[in-house]
This record gives sequence, C-alpha cells and structure tokens, in this order.
Amino acid sequence: MNDENLDQGIAKLIDDLLVSYEGKKYIDKVSTYEYPDAEVVEKLIENLKRLILQGFYKSKYYKVLTLKTPVSTLMEDVIYNLTRQIAIVCKYNADCGDATDEELTQKARCVTLKFLKTLPKIREYIETDVEAFFEGDPAAYSRDEIIYCYPGMSAILTYRLAHELQELGVRLIPRIMTEQAHSRTGIDIHPGATIGKYFFIDHGTGIVIGETTVIGEHVKVYQGVTLGALSTRGGQSLKGKKRHPTIEDHVTIYSGASILGGDTVIGQGAVIGGNTFITRSIPAGARVSVKNQELAVNLSGQSKNVKDLSVNFETKELDENDSWFYVI
Repeated sequence: MNDENLDQGIAKLIDDLLVSYEGKKYIDKVSTYEYPDAEVVEKLIENLKRLILQGFYKSKYYKVLTLKTPVSTLMEDVIYNLTRQIAIVCKYNADCGDATDEELTQKARCVTLKFLKTLPKIREYIETDVEAFFEGDPAAYSRDEIIYCYPGMSAILTYRLAHELQELGVRLIPRIMTEQAHSRTGIDIHPGATIGKYFFIDHGTGIVIGETTVIGEHVKVYQGVTLGALSTRGGQSLKGKKRHPTIEDHVTIYSGASILGGDTVIGQGAVIGGNTFITRSIPAGARVSVKNQELAVNLSGQSKNVKDLSVNFETKELDENDSWFYVI
C-alpha cells in the first residue's frame, strides 16, 4: 500500500469511527468537563497521604523549618482540587438536579471541608494499622519499611480516605481511588466496606473485600482471600442490601479462603484456614480447616500416596497450636 492509499485508508477509519459516535448508545456521551479526572484524583491521593504521613512524604522541592508551611500548601491544593472534582460528581446525587454551578461549588466545598475534618481520625486508624502490621509480620524490620514498602498498607490508607468520602455521600471518586489502589497493589477493597482498627493484610495480592463487608478490630487477612457475596443474580435489586460477610474482632483468615454471604458471621477469635469455602456463620473461637488433604509424591514415574512410602512423612491431627497449617 502506497502512502496515498494509506492516507485514504486512515481517513476512512476516522470517518467510520466518527459516524459510530452519532448513535444513541450510552457510551456515545461526549463531554470534556463533566466527568472527574482520574489523574487529578491520583494526585489528590498522594497529597492526602502527605497530610496523613507528613514526616514520610516531605516534598523534595523545598526545605522548611516548620510543618505549618507545607501543610498549609497541601491543604489549599487539596481543597481546591477536591472541591472541583466533587462538584463534577454532584450530578449523581438526586438532590443536585437543578443546582447552578455556583451552588454545586458551594455544596462541594462544604463536603470537602467535612472530609478534611476526618483526617485526624484517619491518622489515628492508620497508626493502629501500622502497629498491627509490625506486630503481625516477623519479616518487617521496622515500621518505616511497612509505610514505604507494604502494598497492604498502601491499599488500606487509600481505602480509609475513600471510605470517609463515601460516608459523606460522594459518588464515583471513592471508587476511582480504591480501583487505582487495586491496580497498584492487587488488593480490591470497596470504599463502602467498614473496617475497624488494627487491620493487617499480609502479602495482599488477590484480596477482595466487598461493599457491605463489616470487619472488626485486630483482624488479619492473608493473600487471595475473598469476602464476597453469595450470589449477585439479583443485580440492581440487591443494591443497599447486606450481601457480604461480617468478620468480628481478632479473626485470622488465611490465604485462599472464600467467605460469602450477607448473613455469614465469623465469630470473635475464629481462625479460618487456607483454601476453605464458607457460606454459613462460624462460632467465636472456632478453627476451620480443610480436612484430610492427601499428598501424592511421584518417584521414578510411579505416583504413590504418602502413606504408601517408606520415607519419614508424618501425619497427625492438628491442635490449636498448629497455626503453621493455615499459612500458605
């Protein structure tokens, strides 16, 4: 194909695509200014992290002797950009139907200021989360390592910011925030979930925590855990209903476990073993595991069960101290 034919081919492709925009599909809506900006939201998260953890996220571009100057600068930047983004998404609220741009801005500024008043509370929760990580992970050599390196810590911090916005009735922006964290960490926490203090995520990859999940304090969750809905076949008719489990205080959930259903309650102090599949409530203090898994070993092309081998494999019933069994 010569250059002239290529140019004509490209022009035809563009014309065909432009024609497809003229239909009446939902995705044909085109607007430059009426949708939140994901890049701005991402920058907001970074600035909010600086406000939460000022000592760990100081700007490299300027030096100051007091905290007041950088905090003031960050606060004003957050107020300006968050107000603009919230004003844009106010259209998703029924009470903003005929509001003017000025009214939307005033409402958004009010919500922004209410949100910023929750930052001391968020800092209090994050302090407990850092402590839970440090106490729960023998691989952590310092709390600094947790704050700088651990994906679980990053996902929890973003969730806690997004959750407070969600509680104030802000739409779309909280979900953008947690999905950005999801893409970075592999940890999917819906901003609608309720999570108490001292929350510890170990490794984290593949964790899913659904919208109506309720998690108490001092809970540990390992990689690959799903706290999900038993069924979503009802679609939009299930909106607002409790679809995800409740996890009470001091529960440990090991890797690969799935706990499903809005009526499912995991009682205080329970331990949920790896790869378990739970759809009913578990009493307080219970220890749940997959029983009698069979180990097969292949020697010289002949597959045998462990019990058939004259090697030093030992099997036993697990007692309450065999916590290693649950870790994968």
